[in-house]
Amino acid sequence: MDFSYDDEQDALRDAVRGLLGKAYSDFEQRRQTTKADPGFSEEVWSQMAEMGLLGLPFAEEDGGVGAGPVEVAIVCQEIGRVIAPEPFLHAVVLAGGLVQACGTPDQRQEVLGALASGERLLALAHDEPGSRWAPTASAVTATQDGDSWTLTGTKEPVVQGARADQLVVSAKLPDGGTGLFLVDGEACERTGYPTYDGGRAARVRFDATPATPLGEPGRDLAGSIATIQDLGRIMAANTAIGAMEVALRTTCGYLTSRKQFGVTLNTFQALTFRAADMYVSLELATSVVQWATMVLSSGDPARVHDAAARAGLQASRAARHVGQEAIQLHGGIGMTAEYSVGSYTAVLTALDHLLGDGDHHLVTLADAVAEHDAIDPLAVG
Repeated sequence: MDFSYDDEQDALRDAVRGLLGKAYSDFEQRRQTTKADPGFSEEVWSQMAEMGLLGLPFAEEDGGVGAGPVEVAIVCQEIGRVIAPEPFLHAVVLAGGLVQACGTPDQRQEVLGALASGERLLALAHDEPGSRWAPTASAVTATQDGDSWTLTGTKEPVVQGARADQLVVSAKLPDGGTGLFLVDGEACERTGYPTYDGGRAARVRFDATPATPLGEPGRDLAGSIATIQDLGRIMAANTAIGAMEVALRTTCGYLTSRKQFGVTLNTFQALTFRAADMYVSLELATSVVQWATMVLSSGDPARVHDAAARAGLQASRAARHVGQEAIQLHGGIGMTAEYSVGSYTAVLTALDHLLGDGDHHLVTLADAVAEHDAIDPLAVG
């Protein structure tokens, strides 16, 4: 299977790497950016809009570029390389992806056009305490009164929920299904807070808050939410690949420069073997995630669901291995704020729990073979 990029994809990668590499040319710039609200650079976000990155996956008639999943994955990997705090995955891939999949033509043109130009920041308000990454909603309920809809309940955590201009909210419909709604950010009560990976999230409370149905009013959109969740899992895995590449490179650089007993650490064979194991984990995860990214082009929800679980599981295992080993091989200083590997590991952990951790993906894959009869070992042979 050919995993190489074409000329246009290479050019996109170089352009994104140039933009983000300049913005976060050293780790200290990223640390300073995440210290103050909203936890990302508004200037960099505007530059990403000018480059067309915020409209990359959307159709041209909706104000986007019309690029495919591989191009979106390239952006996610480059974001991961510098662990840029800009909410591309949450605002564009997840929230924007749902608007593209479920919105009416007018909604797509208005909302996605504003998102692509950088004029409006979207946030997805779907997660609920105890929901375990389900595509359904229960903590927020939708009430219809004629042609008007209101929402009541609480969503948490909502990534960049306090900064977002508009929220895409999932809610339980009167008939028991799960619908999606657009809500103005100022119309609800939002309590923002920093997250352990340097980002921002919020607790969002709705109290008979006016809302506009996304797409056809009253339609159950749990299936669409599940599909976009799978898309998000694959793009989160791509982001993790970029982060792991740099964590491994940083660790190898430390081993070849740090001296102990008069020699560099890479002189000790046991440490070199551990670095080699990190490389193997990364390469295996990269192959599976790249394959899953190409499966997205098939448009088959069942195949994408399976690929997302496989990519999520492999990326989860690799991220834990690479992150923990990066800290261990740096010694005690790996846990300090001045060294980047601790922050890379925090971001990898956040990505692992964003849309389902390794155990969740393992259960998903196991359920797919549950219809097969168990083999009685005493009956074999």
